Amino acid sequence: MTMTKSNNLKVVKLALLLGIFSTLGPFTIDMYLPAFPEIVKQYETTASLVQLSLTACLLGLGIGQLVMGSMSDVYGRRGPLLISMAVYAIASLACAFSPNIGLLIVFRFVQGFAASAGIVISRAIARDLYSGHELTKFFSMLLLVGNLGPLVAPVTGSGILTFTNWKGVFVMLAVLGIYLLTMTKWGLQETLPSDQRRPSNFMQQLQNYGLLLRDRQFVGYMLAQGIMIAGVFAYVSGTPFIYQNIYGASPTVFALLFGSNGISLIIGSQLVGRMAHRVSEHTFLLIGLLLACVASVAVLIVALFHGPLIALVIPLFCFVAAIGITSTAAFPLAMESQSHMAGSAAALLGVIPFLLGAIVSPLVGIAGEDTAVPLGVIILLTSVSAMLAYFFLGKKAPTTSSLK
Repeated sequence: MTMTKSNNLKVVKLALLLGIFSTLGPFTIDMYLPAFPEIVKQYETTASLVQLSLTACLLGLGIGQLVMGSMSDVYGRRGPLLISMAVYAIASLACAFSPNIGLLIVFRFVQGFAASAGIVISRAIARDLYSGHELTKFFSMLLLVGNLGPLVAPVTGSGILTFTNWKGVFVMLAVLGIYLLTMTKWGLQETLPSDQRRPSNFMQQLQNYGLLLRDRQFVGYMLAQGIMIAGVFAYVSGTPFIYQNIYGASPTVFALLFGSNGISLIIGSQLVGRMAHRVSEHTFLLIGLLLACVASVAVLIVALFHGPLIALVIPLFCFVAAIGITSTAAFPLAMESQSHMAGSAAALLGVIPFLLGAIVSPLVGIAGEDTAVPLGVIILLTSVSAMLAYFFLGKKAPTTSSLK
């Protein structure tokens, strides 16, 4: 009994540590969102250019995962993390002291690139240690911590803005980077032995990605998850202006509304983790996709008829909950047969959402800052596209549970 409790405590501690690394993405993306209008004024620029700084960060997070995932398969998990966390801290300070919007966009790309290591390598470590239903349960624990990021980050950013300007947000992100650098050095053990690492060969890495992209089911799960998450990035990019400019919400109210969706992410992911032994991952994935379609239709209707704020917040809450369900269900399905190149597989699973998110984020503001219709259209298109990817490429939901 003591050994069991001890092992459970170690699992919880590891999930907490890896979850903190996972929050680096949400914190990097979300903390400065309440400051979007302030950044527009300070640089005397446009909303689209400020949103482009978010796009640059998303591109960095996406491309970086391809690089860092492969590097972790070659050099192990700890080394790439150490280097990335040091770069992240430096890039965050560079963002804080950028003299113009152009340099802010550049440094946001570097910051996102460095942050990608925390996301992709934490997931590769999970696959190093677990498989099957145990991977689903552990991944839901990791997401329990990681999903606190969208809940806490905008509130934290709004709190910082009450006593300093937006530059203070990036100084705090630099402090977070230093903390994670310390945690990597002293709190994380290597999980990929030398004899299990992939050859240090660029062409071999490309071949690994080619093999993964020729795996029909892997691609189906990857696209179903990735396209859905791209819809969330449209939500992330659009709601600062929709809530504050259209509905007149203060930065604090915006942060609370935006952060509340972290609760919906947690509800969705924990539902899958708690019921993994009774309901198949395929079934949960289908439920999440259906919920997203219904919620996105509701958002579009509210936007078209200029409905009240609460009528918009509720379906968006459900839409983000659907992301929690689909992400938690799709990840173990995609990773189950990829233990021989978990880093590369985790990288592809991570890069698609950020690359697609980088495309759709600027589109939210294409009709200006005074309409929510583009947001409704985009999340509906992403929900339907994800559903089609699952049905045409992913495995059909079995009648009995789950991963083999």
